Amino acid sequence: MRVGVHTSIAGGLANAAHHAKQIGCDSFQMFSANPRGWRAREPNPDDYEAFREARSVYRLHPVVVHDNYLINLASADSRIREGSIAAFRKELQRAAGLGADFLVTHPGSAKGTTTSQAISNCIGSLRKAVNGIHFDGLTILIENTAGQGSQIGRTFQEVAEILAGVARDAPVSACIDTAHCFAAGYAIHTATGLKDTVKQMESSFGIDRVCVIHANDSKTPFESHCDRHEHIGKGQIGLEAFRRIVTHPKLRAIPFICETPVDRPGDDKRNIRILRKLAGTATPRPRTPDRGLRTLS
Repeated sequence: MRVGVHTSIAGGLANAAHHAKQIGCDSFQMFSANPRGWRAREPNPDDYEAFREARSVYRLHPVVVHDNYLINLASADSRIREGSIAAFRKELQRAAGLGADFLVTHPGSAKGTTTSQAISNCIGSLRKAVNGIHFDGLTILIENTAGQGSQIGRTFQEVAEILAGVARDAPVSACIDTAHCFAAGYAIHTATGLKDTVKQMESSFGIDRVCVIHANDSKTPFESHCDRHEHIGKGQIGLEAFRRIVTHPKLRAIPFICETPVDRPGDDKRNIRILRKLAGTATPRPRTPDRGLRTLS
């Protein structure tokens, strides 16, 4: 079992890897730039080298980059869509430069159009963004959504349609978020519901296409279509449901990344520890950064 959290790039990209190792992660997720702005500072060669070195020394795998929250590849507004394509292309280039394994993106919003057209827009935008990109082992992951507002990707079938539309142009698979599943109406909080959810994954895009699981409890009720993450076991999904998830024979080998809140110091460690305890695995002793590596600011 490989477990991690989303870590901060404050003070330098390599600090995301340093922090991940210090709190006992096997894997981690990060942003490659400001996630809430269109303008991004582009890393220089030294930034990439420092990150790659830290990640290699700590043996962190996989490394997951999450893209900018402003990107909407499905937008009905051509200006927003073109800006999103350009921003996503930059995300691809930075993730490849970091040597990341996966780049996660939300499929976007259908505001102002139909779900069918939004899915078509998303596919077309992705195909345009990846043109000429050297992936170097990087895979794009389409994340399922809670279905909040006009979001597409609420159902596994919609995710599967996007994957099928892009598969010939780029390496692409899926990222499954537990809180999003629950809020979208997949009853993963019950034993029967989890069994049915896994079957639906298999019949849509295939369980082998799920490369990362975002392990998040939900602050909001079942089928609320509201995306609010909570600490593992503190939300509406609950501890026993997460025990079933992390020990499920078809899910337990997939890396779990927590995107849970940090309300007080140590929350990240606690969520990792809880997942490992539920899975019955030991928590490795955290290592301090090796001599010669740039440490946390």
